[in-house]
Amino acid sequence: MLNPFPDLLTYSFFAPTLLRFAAACAFAYGAYFLWQNQKQIGQKRFPIIGHAPWLGGAAAVAHGILAAALAFGYHTQISALAGALGALKGIFFAEQYREVFPFSKSTYFLLLFVLLSLLLTGAGALAKDLPL
Repeated sequence: MLNPFPDLLTYSFFAPTLLRFAAACAFAYGAYFLWQNQKQIGQKRFPIIGHAPWLGGAAAVAHGILAAALAFGYHTQISALAGALGALKGIFFAEQYREVFPFSKSTYFLLLFVLLSLLLTGAGALAKDLPL
């Protein structure tokens, strides 16, 4: 079957860019959410690390760095891999730790697949790490 809009295929290089910006927005919101809930996160007991008053701020900074790396396309595949690991963690622990994970399981699944797509396709346009 013929493509109804063949001229739009010229802009296919921008598709990963849109995915990258969407994932960056999700992580930026996650950083804001974690920054706002630092006190509640610090009072919660976690299985391996126990009580960690520093965890909310550290997680917010990590999410912010990841959001900036994805937004600017800096080491996109490494950022996508780190974000995918965080999305996997969100899939398994989103219901148990609502103070730490702002999204539902389905949102984390969608974010995981977006990040895996970025891992396989690369950064797209307007990125600092263009393929060699």
